Amino acid sequence: MTERAKRDGRPSRRAFGGGVLVLGGALMTGAVPGAAAAEGPRPGAGPGAADGASSAARRTTLRRGSAERAGLLAPHLDGLVAEAERFLGPSPTHPWYAGAVLLAGRGGTVALHRAIGSAVRYAAYDEKTDTGVELPPERQIPMTEDTVFDLASVSKLFTSILAVQQIERGALELEAKVTAYLPEFGGGGKQDVTVRQLLTHTSGFRSWIPLYREPTREGKLRLLWAETPANPPGTAYLYSDLNLISLQLILEEITGLGLDILLHDEITAPLGMHRTRFNPPPSWRPEIAATEDARKPWSGLDRGMVWGEVHDENAYGLGGVAGHAGIFSRAWDLAILARTLLNGGAYGRARILSPASVELMFSDFNTAFPGDEHGLGFELHQHWYMGAMATPRTAGHTGFTGTSLVLDPTTDSFLIVLGNSVHPVRSWRSGSAPRVATADRLARAVPVRPVRGRTSWFSGMASATTVTLTLPHVPGAAVLECALWWDTEPGADRVSLEASTDGGTTWRPVPFTTDGRTEHPTGTVGGWSGRVWHTVSAALPEPNALLRWRYATDQRYVGRGVYVDGLRLLDGSGLPLFDEARPADGARIEANGWARSAD
Repeated sequence: MTERAKRDGRPSRRAFGGGVLVLGGALMTGAVPGAAAAEGPRPGAGPGAADGASSAARRTTLRRGSAERAGLLAPHLDGLVAEAERFLGPSPTHPWYAGAVLLAGRGGTVALHRAIGSAVRYAAYDEKTDTGVELPPERQIPMTEDTVFDLASVSKLFTSILAVQQIERGALELEAKVTAYLPEFGGGGKQDVTVRQLLTHTSGFRSWIPLYREPTREGKLRLLWAETPANPPGTAYLYSDLNLISLQLILEEITGLGLDILLHDEITAPLGMHRTRFNPPPSWRPEIAATEDARKPWSGLDRGMVWGEVHDENAYGLGGVAGHAGIFSRAWDLAILARTLLNGGAYGRARILSPASVELMFSDFNTAFPGDEHGLGFELHQHWYMGAMATPRTAGHTGFTGTSLVLDPTTDSFLIVLGNSVHPVRSWRSGSAPRVATADRLARAVPVRPVRGRTSWFSGMASATTVTLTLPHVPGAAVLECALWWDTEPGADRVSLEASTDGGTTWRPVPFTTDGRTEHPTGTVGGWSGRVWHTVSAALPEPNALLRWRYATDQRYVGRGVYVDGLRLLDGSGLPLFDEARPADGARIEANGWARSAD
């Protein structure tokens, strides 16, 4: 580990504008969150210790173990593998990937590490028949747990970490203009672009330009310098490889070192990530998953079956070392990185970031652009690939080759899905269905314990469904009390309290309060509730009303679902007329789609 990597201070006041930092539309003043947390081991930290607890004191390292040891539910973890295997078949026409490596864990326990399918299956792609030309069986290579993948855009996370390290050290300022480090960058109207805008994809750059068409590095740089923003800086979110290529150039300028050297010295060597690097040597090739039969017109370059070299054309044109793509790695190495970040920047004896810096990487800087939440380098709260693991604090990234990494600090869990989904051709896959399906399974594997007794009512996690939980008619009932837990797709899936005064023919919303202070006048809630139980109180519209909870989901994504527990109907003096804890009362509840759950 280099001397610079051993430093463990909070980001300087100079780096973050004198202690005042604007996060999109949110203003943070004073100390950066997490910066004052003490370091050292935390006795008795269990799998769920991240809930409400600082990660600054943790230096947890990984070991293999059971689902039980990880605090996960084994049947749902097993279901994760079954979900992933479905996409080895038509999805819907062709396989989503030839194979994949799956790794899931919680706390310091890797409870699942499984390889499925093939690392190398095809010799070529036949565009006339839209089929893959399979290698003879003896030349095909099965996927293994240690198969190395071209990470594609997951590489952006490493570049971002390297940048935040330099911010910690005062060599780079988050709000500084890029031209302070690269004067030539200001061409084309980019003179006001800041380092933060590069890290959060708000610089105005369009998504991509064909740098690889220029034969020299100088020519590629001229294209970048002359590039005109598609939007004024800071006015829109637009994901762009050019942001991280620019950041690479800044890092190389201020350190005097190539990005490959920085990756090794500052991240992979200190953490022991021995199968993570740019430009893997030829000796690694048998252990690497093949990518695409790269030929025009679907590829910018005619290269044939790409195997052991970077797939991305611009990264290839930059010699395999680029800020936006080019890193090769395996699932276990990425699990080490995940654990390091969930620990607050440390792993075992090594520390690569301060807790404050990790907090910033997981903080939304794009509050002005709802739906495009983004920390420093990390995407946040994206159901389209994080599935039910998505929370405002869930961080991750995907790669075009079929890779993804998801970290959920609220449950201290992590999921790595590495697939070779452009093998043999990029057009065979679309969307992120395997990522969502596996993330949903891992989210479901994290238990939600009942408030009272051994079970609570669970809505399930199915999309495009409506489920209802109806209480019996209780004469004289005036108030409903219960506990409610919800985590749903924001803006789409909601749980509603409804009443009927005509025996269940028509229903209307019932306003309620949670925790005695938050009013819900529309009778509905949805989105993220903090992964905690909330106490509900609601006045019945009239004594003879029927009450029900109704949960409706759209056909896209789902959250972790809804739980209801401790249902009671009270009279005007507060005496319980109905209490589901009494077996006779509980048996009168009509559950349509809801089920009793111990977890």
